[in-house]
Formats: sequence, C-alpha cells, structure tokens
Amino acid sequence: MSSLTIRAYPDPVLKGECAPVETITDEVRRLLDDMAETMYLNSGIGLAAPQVGERSRLIVVDAQRGEEGDTLLKLVNPRIVEKQGETKSEEGCLSCPDLLVEVNRFESVTVEALLPDGKETTIEAEGLLAICLQHEIDHLDGVLLVDRLSSLRRTLYHKKRVKEDAKPADEGDESRRTNTAL
Repeated sequence: MSSLTIRAYPDPVLKGECAPVETITDEVRRLLDDMAETMYLNSGIGLAAPQVGERSRLIVVDAQRGEEGDTLLKLVNPRIVEKQGETKSEEGCLSCPDLLVEVNRFESVTVEALLPDGKETTIEAEGLLAICLQHEIDHLDGVLLVDRLSSLRRTLYHKKRVKEDAKPADEGDESRRTNTAL
C-alpha cells in the first residue's frame, strides 16, 4: 500500500460525475487499499476516488475509525437506494481544507454497492455512517462542501484557496489537511 496525494479544491478533478467501475481488477483493489491508507494517514473517516485524482465510483469509509473491530468499508459503485428522515451535521472535508459547513442530510440511508471481491452488499446506515456515505457519494457526483455555501461565502473561500495554492510549498501550512474530515 502507499499513500496518495489528496486533491484540494479548486482542483477540477473534484468536479463532474465519476464513471462506474465495469470490472473489479487487482488495480481497483490496490487503489481501494491505497485510498484507505491515505484516509487514515490524513485523519479522515471517508475518502472518494476523485479526491485522489481518479474519476471512478469508489469510496472508502470508516466512521468509527476502527474503534469496534474492522469497520472499514471499501465500496465499488455505491448508490443510495433508500433514504429517510432529516438531520443537520457540521462537516469538514479533506479536499476543502479549513472549511466546516452545516449540511442537511438524510438521517438514515440504504446503500447498495459491490465489495472488492465483487459480491453485492447492502448497507443500512444511520448517524455518522449515513452522513459519511452521503458525503462520499456526493464526491462521486461532483458535489463538494463548497457547493453548499452561500455565494458570498463560496467566493471568499475560493479566493482564499487560490491564494493558498499560489504560495510556494515552504510557505504552505501542512496542517491544513489534518482536520478530521470526511
């Protein structure tokens, strides 16, 4: 396994819908493993393929960060098939450094996906896991936290990110990516 580079807003790879995975190959499984390692190394609880520069419908999620045994989910072509209730949550994102956004989400969701071995799975989730699954599936559809901001706040955040990206590497603050984020 190896750590991958997390793409940050306004990187264009984060926008646009991702393509379904047609065949689960060793390369796809390796990418899922590398995504999980990258998520853990960056203190995240979820990561989607476009966040590491891949436009494939792949996500990894560990809403409990291994607290109760093996809680890591590696999902191929996940889709929400059922949703209920409403909740608000404050969310961060590894691809949107220094940004917290209050987001309206469904309280519970049912997600269908393939596992890395090709078997179908159905996940009934509520609470943080449901929020995390919705957040990561949003990434697969090109929806970012920044898209949920008011136009003024979005413009200010965009200007800040462009300015941060223009800084030479030694002036950048490495801690920008260490927030616990989805």
